[in-house]
Amino acid sequence: MAKLYFRYGTMNCGKSVALIQVAHNYEENNKNVYVLKPDIDTKGKNYIESRIGLKRKIDFYITDKINLLNYFRSHITDCILVDESQFLSKEQVNQLWNITKILNIPVICYGLRTDFKGNLFEGSSELFSKADEIDELYTICSCGKLAKFNGRFVNNAFIQFGEQVVIDEKSTVKYVPLCGSCFLKYKNGN
Repeated sequence: MAKLYFRYGTMNCGKSVALIQVAHNYEENNKNVYVLKPDIDTKGKNYIESRIGLKRKIDFYITDKINLLNYFRSHITDCILVDESQFLSKEQVNQLWNITKILNIPVICYGLRTDFKGNLFEGSSELFSKADEIDELYTICSCGKLAKFNGRFVNNAFIQFGEQVVIDEKSTVKYVPLCGSCFLKYKNGN
């Protein structure tokens, strides 16, 4: 039976690079892979772009209008890869889980665990609930400790307010991986 995988981590931990590498491996073995991302992710337009310069065109955006299970009933594939899966709805995650169990197609989702306030995203929460396998991807904070949080900086100032989703392609917004100690220092204004 196919599995639903959730591979998560902070910003800059290599999620997009890992997805692009998995897609390449499938294609090198003459397997058909679909690469998707939620339509809320406007960064890179219809590409998945890594911070180290690798990029891969997506096959389509996931929207509220598409039922993923119904779509893949009529589209043959060996694997489905989803970038920025934290932006999925609970219903979309359940459709992906159903694909693994009903259609026997593996689905690998890559995304953030938490937002800039340390709160779970809806998609991540449901993936933690439904995924058959969960793997954390790691990176470090600027202090050298393991990063577990995503700090949002606007005009180089750390902030803890605003909408949950602000895509970082805007020149004034930047996300930085932080360890718990540095996250608290910034949060407390130290």
